Amino acid sequence: MKARYRFRCYPRPSQKLALAKLFGCVRVVWNDALAFCVSEYKGGKKKPKNAELQKQFITQAKKLEEREWLSEVSAVPLQQSLNDLEQAYSNFFASCKGNRKGQRVKPPKFKKRKSKQSARFVKTGFSIKGEKVYLAKIGKIKVVWSRELPSEPSSVTVIKDSADRYFLSFVVEIQPEILPQSENSVGIDLGIKTFATLSNGQKIEAPKPLKKQIQKLRKFSQQLSRKTKVSKRREKARKRLARLHAKLSDIRTDFLHKLSTQIIRENQTIVLEDLNVSGMVKNRKLSRAISDLGWRTFRTFLEAKSEKYGRDFRVINRWEPTSKKCSCCGFKVAKLDLSIREWICLNCGESRDRDINAAINIKVAGGLSETVNGRGGKRQTTAICSSSQRSVNPPAFQQLSIFDLLK
Repeated sequence: MKARYRFRCYPRPSQKLALAKLFGCVRVVWNDALAFCVSEYKGGKKKPKNAELQKQFITQAKKLEEREWLSEVSAVPLQQSLNDLEQAYSNFFASCKGNRKGQRVKPPKFKKRKSKQSARFVKTGFSIKGEKVYLAKIGKIKVVWSRELPSEPSSVTVIKDSADRYFLSFVVEIQPEILPQSENSVGIDLGIKTFATLSNGQKIEAPKPLKKQIQKLRKFSQQLSRKTKVSKRREKARKRLARLHAKLSDIRTDFLHKLSTQIIRENQTIVLEDLNVSGMVKNRKLSRAISDLGWRTFRTFLEAKSEKYGRDFRVINRWEPTSKKCSCCGFKVAKLDLSIREWICLNCGESRDRDINAAINIKVAGGLSETVNGRGGKRQTTAICSSSQRSVNPPAFQQLSIFDLLK
């Protein structure tokens, strides 16, 4: 399987200037080809093939006076830019026809100068020379090797983010590392106040970096808005704000990586609820809190690491009533307000923590319960408490109605 290894790099001032030229050329080639494809589509014609775009916007464009500076950079990233455009259109067309799983893919957009910049080199355009990486027409760049590459990389992408940080992202082939079998399995209930509640009763709090730094973020944003456009002070304020955004993102990503790795190493089977995150963030009262947690990123990390380490990852239906169903007897409450964090089951009389009860039900819905109702059958049977909560000589169970309990 393929994986990405990203490292921080520190180019010299002359190399930063060469990279700026490269990013600009890659961006111009992408935008020119995309504008041509859009115009052809509006004229009723089909999208040109990738070979035609390569010839028109790289080979022939270098001969034009207004595009002759394309010859100052390596041709490899320019070719890869149009290959990416071809792949973006292919994904868009497949999504429109229903041949691609997941959310509908939007058509490719024009690239901006102020956003994140990137350029990809294949084997013919880069090489690793000792502690440095050589890029064609850029030179040898100093890299901080935080870990060794497992194999020879097939490509490398040089990235410059909004905070003016430079990274090298290598694509390598890795062998799945199968961890020893574990008897543990876990259901995970994601929440806002508590990031994750596990079926074993453990509650994990999130760092919530945006919530802690919201005042500082507002201050920096206000200072940026007051600066004169196209001025040095505005650029300085923009970089200060971008560095704060990068710090918040790094804190969140580090937390999600460590938590997902811990859960994968300790459990053989992981069950998660399929949340409609894209729909939930449309709620203006909860969008900031949900975005600060990173639920979708956490699910992506669990899926990728489960495949890498040989674990079983399952996702249950989002309409499963995990919070309103008693994890002991299976009794379902008609309505349960979000403000109620603990409730008592009217059927069995057990006190239930809302989050822990939901995590247990998520595990049950994933087919990992020892109860009669959790063995994967389509039909509900008589509700019986799980064997871990059952006494040695259990009494005969009699199913009572709510009216019998209220007498």
